[in-house]
Amino acid sequence: MLTSPGWRDVVVLGGAQEPGPALTGSRVLMDVAGHPAPMAGELLVVVLASDHTDWRIDALISRASAAGAAAVLLAGVEPLGRGAQLLAERLQLPVLGSPDPLAAHEHMNKVTAEPGVVRADLVLRAVTALRRADGNLASVLRTASTVLDRPVTLAGSDGGTLAGEALGADERVALVAELPAVPVGWAAPYRVDQPSGAVLIAVAVLGVGPVCWLVARLPAVVPAEVAAVPAVLTVVAPAVGERLALRRLELERDARQRTSLLGELLHGEPSEATRRRAVDLGWQLDGWHTGIRIGADGPVDVAGRRADVVEAFDAEGLHADVVEQGEGWSAWITAAREPTATQVQQQAAAIRRVQRRLVQTVDAYVGVGRVAAGPSGIASSLAEAGDAAGLARGRAETGRFLHVDRLGLAQLLLAWTRTDTFQPAARALLAPIEDQPGDLVTTLAVYLDTESTLAETAAVLGIHRNTAAARIAKIQHLLGVDLANPDERLALHLASRTTKN
Repeated sequence: MLTSPGWRDVVVLGGAQEPGPALTGSRVLMDVAGHPAPMAGELLVVVLASDHTDWRIDALISRASAAGAAAVLLAGVEPLGRGAQLLAERLQLPVLGSPDPLAAHEHMNKVTAEPGVVRADLVLRAVTALRRADGNLASVLRTASTVLDRPVTLAGSDGGTLAGEALGADERVALVAELPAVPVGWAAPYRVDQPSGAVLIAVAVLGVGPVCWLVARLPAVVPAEVAAVPAVLTVVAPAVGERLALRRLELERDARQRTSLLGELLHGEPSEATRRRAVDLGWQLDGWHTGIRIGADGPVDVAGRRADVVEAFDAEGLHADVVEQGEGWSAWITAAREPTATQVQQQAAAIRRVQRRLVQTVDAYVGVGRVAAGPSGIASSLAEAGDAAGLARGRAETGRFLHVDRLGLAQLLLAWTRTDTFQPAARALLAPIEDQPGDLVTTLAVYLDTESTLAETAAVLGIHRNTAAARIAKIQHLLGVDLANPDERLALHLASRTTKN
C-alpha cells in the first residue's frame, strides 16, 4: 500500500519493518483514547491529531495489537516517542502517519472492498484524458503515466525502449522471456512478476509495422491496481497504435522521397529539378563526398531504424545524409574541401565506431568508398562502398568493415595469392602459429588489416588490448619476424589473407 498513488503522503513512523499479512480494510477511531473492537487484518485509522510522544500513544499501540490490527495510522507525521517506538517494534505492529488520515482510509477501503470502482474510475479518466491529448505519441504516453501515476513505456519486441522512460536491463530480459514474439489477433494483457516484488503489465500494440508493447511498471503488488492497469493500457493501446500508424506512413513517405531522389543522382547528372529537391532535403551535391554502405543481415525495419543510424553518425560527430536502400542504408559525408590522407583515415575510424554502435542492435556490415567530387562523386563513391560492403559481409576478421582506400592494390595482389603456387608457401610460412591457442592466424590478419593498431585489433576481436599485445609478441617470437619490417609485413599480410579466404 505504501507504493500506491493514493498513499503517497503516508510514512512509516515505527514498528515492524518486514511486510506483514495483507490488509483487508480499515476502520476509523476518533482519537487515541478510543478502544478498538476486534479487527483482525484491518488498518486502525486515528482521525484526530495528537502529540506522538504522549503516553496515550503507547496505550493505543497496545490496544490495537490486542484487537488484532494489522497496522495503525496516526494523524500527522511527527516522530514517535521513544517508548512508543520500542513498544511497536516489540509487538511487530507497523505505525504509520499521514497529514490526511481520512483520505488514506477512503483509498484503503476502495482498493480492498471496491476494486471494480478503482478500475472503472481509472478507465474513465484515461478515456477523458486521451480526448484532450495532443496528436503525438509522447503526449499519449504522458497521459497514460499521469492517469496511472506509474511509468509507462513503449517497448519493442526485443524489450528496447521506443518511447517513454527506459526499461531497466532486468526488466527487458524478463519481458523478452515472457512475451510472445508475434501475438496473433487480440492479445490479452501479460503480467510479469519481478524478483524485487515489482510487477510489469504489458499490452500488445497491434497495427502497422513491427509488434511493440505498452508496459506499465508497478513497484509492488496492490491487487486492485494490478487488476486496473491492464484495463487502462487496453484503452490506451489503440491510441498508441493510431499514432504509430500515422508516424509509419510519414516515415515511408519520406523514405520513398529520399530513395527516389538518390536514384536520380545515381543515374546521371542531376537536373535543376533534382537539385531543388536535394536542397529541400538539405543535401549538398557539390563538394567532396565519402560514400558509405551499411548492410544488415536478418530482418530489419530500414525506415523505422533510419533515425538510429543518423543518431549513431551524430554521436561520432559526423553529419551524414542517410537513405533507406534495400536491406540497409546508403549514406555519404560531404566536405567543402578535399580531405587529406590523415583526415580520410580519421573519418574511416569514426565510421567504424558508428558500426560498433549499430551492431548492438543490428547485425551490420559496412563498406566505405573513396572520396570523390561533385554530384557524380556521390554515385561513384557509393558504388565503391557497395562493393566493399559485399566483401566485408563475409570477413569477420576485419570486423565486417572494409574501406576501399585499404583495398585498391591489395585486392589485385590478393588475386595472385590465391594461385596454386602461393597458397602452399603461405601455409608453410604460418605453420608455427597455426595450431597455437588464441587463433593467432586470425589475430595476425586483423592486426595487419587494422594497420598494426593494437586498440583496433582488440576491438575487432573483442579482447583486451593487453591480450592483443601479448598475442602479437608471441606471433613475432614463433615466426621469428619483425612486424616493423615492411617486407616481412607484406609477406605475412598476404599469407594470412590467403589462409583466411
